[in-house]
Amino acid sequence: MRAPSNLAAVTLLLAPMSVNAQRLEAAEIAPVQDGATMGDDAVPAPPFSISSDAQVRANALRNTEVPVPVIGADGLEDGERRVPRDYLGIGIGLISVPDYNGSNTRRRIPGGLIRARISGYAISSRGSNLQIDLLRQIRGADTDWKLGPIVNIRSDRARSVHDPIVALLGERGTAIEAGLFAGVSHNGVITSAYDQLGARVTFLQDVSGEHGSWILSPSVDYGTPLSRHSFVGLSASVNIYGPGFGAHYFDIDAAGAARSGLPIYAGAGDRATLGKATFGVALAHAISGDLRQGLLIVGGAQYGRLLGNYAQSPIVATRGDADQWIGGLGLAYQF
Repeated sequence: MRAPSNLAAVTLLLAPMSVNAQRLEAAEIAPVQDGATMGDDAVPAPPFSISSDAQVRANALRNTEVPVPVIGADGLEDGERRVPRDYLGIGIGLISVPDYNGSNTRRRIPGGLIRARISGYAISSRGSNLQIDLLRQIRGADTDWKLGPIVNIRSDRARSVHDPIVALLGERGTAIEAGLFAGVSHNGVITSAYDQLGARVTFLQDVSGEHGSWILSPSVDYGTPLSRHSFVGLSASVNIYGPGFGAHYFDIDAAGAARSGLPIYAGAGDRATLGKATFGVALAHAISGDLRQGLLIVGGAQYGRLLGNYAQSPIVATRGDADQWIGGLGLAYQF
């Protein structure tokens, strides 16, 4: 994924990480010290996961000082359940994003997120995409494999651009991309039995005919609860773009050069290339006192760097900036 487009970038910031609640459902975590150190385009996914993939999924724990069994809808006691309990999380927020991918001007936009798990199957938004994990989660498992379809909406430069020179190049249409994601995460890696380290790769292909190309995005995520009330997540990803992507969004043809006064440029679309690297941090704090349900404050920041021929495009090198920053703050509620 690229730096999130204006439509739903806040999703990534609110939820770039995934904390598997399976290990946390029947455990108590002692708070860490206040000064504890935190160890996409998945522009940088809470009760959930920035952002992307935007892209914090913090399903924390419940107090088990009084061991009262809970009977689920399937008639099984909590300890007999084979899959994690169902949940639904929704969020809204405000985010500051670059005007376009490579811009040095900004705009503030609203955004939202959704996270759900039904009978062990996860559905989530991550950045400007929606994905379904078709591999069922098993309660208590340390390792969780992920595989499923993903659909993304890309609206970069699909509406008015603030920069008057770049605007002369013309607006781009909204692209619809579809593909697959696959990954794995493991609990109890660094700080405690409750942290989680994950890796994933996403492949998207334009199915709308807008840029006609593809995006490959490998990423790694790390998340850990700092206490029953707080969670932090970190993410890193790179984006490899097909030739058509660079040609559509970053190259300038003769007609565009004549209209804008910018030089002709064809470097971004000459071959598939590594075009961007991103690093993100996401935070969540439970107002209700429990990360696993109730109201949370969520926020995050992401730094992205356009690379190589993408950074050398005139819309970046002359009119914009290769350094791309995103920041957002919002509220989420998990049922």
